[in-house]
Amino acid sequence: MTLMDKIDYSMDKILEVKNLRTSFFTDAGELKAVDDVSFNVYSGKTLGIVGESGCGKSVTSLSLMRLIPSPSGKIIGGEILYKGRNLLELKPHEMRSIRGNEISMIFQEPMTSLNPVFTVGYQIREVIGLHQDLSRKEVHDQAIEMLKLVGIPSPEKRIHDYPHHLSGGMRQRVMIAMALSCNPQILIADEPTTALDVTIQAQILELLKELQQKVGMALILITHDLGVVAEIADEVAVMYAGRVVEQGLVRDIFSRPQMPYTQGLLNSIPVLSRHSSGRVKKRLEAIPGIVPNMLSLPEGCRFQDRCSYAIDLCKEREPDLRIVASQSGIPHFIRCARDI
Repeated sequence: MTLMDKIDYSMDKILEVKNLRTSFFTDAGELKAVDDVSFNVYSGKTLGIVGESGCGKSVTSLSLMRLIPSPSGKIIGGEILYKGRNLLELKPHEMRSIRGNEISMIFQEPMTSLNPVFTVGYQIREVIGLHQDLSRKEVHDQAIEMLKLVGIPSPEKRIHDYPHHLSGGMRQRVMIAMALSCNPQILIADEPTTALDVTIQAQILELLKELQQKVGMALILITHDLGVVAEIADEVAVMYAGRVVEQGLVRDIFSRPQMPYTQGLLNSIPVLSRHSSGRVKKRLEAIPGIVPNMLSLPEGCRFQDRCSYAIDLCKEREPDLRIVASQSGIPHFIRCARDI
């Protein structure tokens, strides 16, 4: 039993991830990319998973879809319970019926995720035809409707375009159309606004919120941008070096972050502060150092070398995830040896 099992948010729990472990086996040893990660996802709600590059966010999302590249990568433990069924126990053909149909994913870079030799219409129709028993004309019409749904102008013409004909924002919208074409219960968005300018980023985020309200799907948002999380998520899990180090409601974590790593992430966000002479920029506070080598993790807390609050206990053993008080009354989880 995990700590998550003890919590009831009085909502429809659609996905339970329990003690998930995913490793890559290299010549240098075992790299524990996801190490004992647990969280819940609720229907109609958004979970943001944040952290620096190399902390295990994308590997977590690929593990949920069972898309870990083999033979080097392998899910070695835990459970992924979707509507009570453990996805890790399903046969390949059973998983294929869920992947892209009931659980779908927007991948990080649309230009490399879309096949350059096929039109965007062909690629959307392929997804629809694979999972739904429709005629050829019905599949084509639904593909046009999906492009219209994500705000692509003249979808009847754009359906014949190749990925290189489209801008970055348009390609991202096509990826969203593909992911939503079978009305999934859960949508995983891995850095959906990476490499997009601020205006297009805002449009994509607004689109995801609108589509979530229309179809009632759960959303897992993978990002390093806490500003995006504040805009769209209900709950946030902060990952560091393959583990969840803090988790709770967005309003609790943003108003009172308790893990030093989370505090560092929030302090690195550019903000404007008031001054008698007008608006002035506040100096950014960078987190010293880098994410540790996952092949040679330190003893004790994995954040100890970068933490200004580290004590002797931090070097002796790695702290467990525990519950601390929150302003909302909803349990707030933290992995820290200090008394909060």
